[in-house]
Amino acid sequence: MKASILSLGSTYQQEGIILHFGPYLPKLTNREFYEFCQLNPELRIERTAEGDLVIMPPTGGKTGKTNSALTTLLTQWAEADGTGVVFDSSTGFTLPNGAILSPDAAWVRRDRWDALTDEKKEEFPPIGPDFVAEIRSRSDSLKALHAKMREYMANGAQLGWLIDPIEKKISVYSAGADMVCHENPSKLAGDPVLPGFVLEATRLWQ
Repeated sequence: MKASILSLGSTYQQEGIILHFGPYLPKLTNREFYEFCQLNPELRIERTAEGDLVIMPPTGGKTGKTNSALTTLLTQWAEADGTGVVFDSSTGFTLPNGAILSPDAAWVRRDRWDALTDEKKEEFPPIGPDFVAEIRSRSDSLKALHAKMREYMANGAQLGWLIDPIEKKISVYSAGADMVCHENPSKLAGDPVLPGFVLEATRLWQ
């Protein structure tokens, strides 16, 4: 194999270690990528729309704690609301553009989720979440995170929150609207996409 066919990215930040596929190496199919991930369960791996693989660094303690709090609050609301399903950061979604990404938290309307076959639910479901959230850690590139949020929105997301515990900011992405940044909010409402859900942001800053 020529060195130019498969190369390791030189950066190890929010994008992680990037495995670039050259023109002579067939890109992994969805099934092959799923099997590759099953063979490496200790790694968090994403796939770009171009077919490159991104191996993410482990989550730090503070980010993991924040992620757990967000997922818990979202799950409590979703169980009472009943109109959708919540997913944690270990879930990969196959977006319409071919990328397979794992947001830190996601929510999908139940009617869309139930329309998938059991086989499609078992692997990386071919569906763009209706709501996604990403949480910034100190090693993350804000530029890359914002680009990721725009990719979610371009692939069907109706609402996206980029949560920055470091600067206590939440950037809100809404379908058909400009991004709005909230500085040190105490609460943030998810209406109309997440009707009745109010995020107590102060719990994330603790």
